[in-house]
Amino acid sequence: MAKISPLMFLPPVLFAGLAAMFFFGLDKAGDTSLPSTREGGPAPSVNLTQLGDYPTFDDSALVAPGVKLVNYWASWCVPCRVEHPVLEQLSKEGVKIYGINYKDDPKKAMAFLADMGNPFIAIGADANGRNAINWGVYGVPETFVIDSSGTILLRFAGPMTKQIFKDRIKPVMDSAR
Repeated sequence: MAKISPLMFLPPVLFAGLAAMFFFGLDKAGDTSLPSTREGGPAPSVNLTQLGDYPTFDDSALVAPGVKLVNYWASWCVPCRVEHPVLEQLSKEGVKIYGINYKDDPKKAMAFLADMGNPFIAIGADANGRNAINWGVYGVPETFVIDSSGTILLRFAGPMTKQIFKDRIKPVMDSAR
């Protein structure tokens, strides 16, 4: 009769232990949002190219009076299409939104705006993604709340919904006014 070695139970026991650690560790992760090193600091300089005939903007727009949003987006970005109606509604309500088109084909970006509407008071193109790197953008869409002094008050990564605007972005904008 073959003798059973206790070592043959070691791999399944180790696997079960690791699986339990991952499961319970993820359950206690809490806030899974990515941190921003830019919140509380000045908005980085923008160096954008013009997108079609749309007006563009520069650093002076970011320090102009009033609270504003800067939204990174792209025509190829499905979540950008999801959030776009929210941006359109906010624009109609008077929220100043500056758009930065990220690594996109200009013709496709302009077709996106022609099809979906243009919520932006000004737009610039970030064809090579350099501005996004300076802003700490992980991916599109991302929206930044900026006050009159050009300070980034909040960075929100992901598609903005009406509920997210109401719960997370609007309170920050209201406290900055």
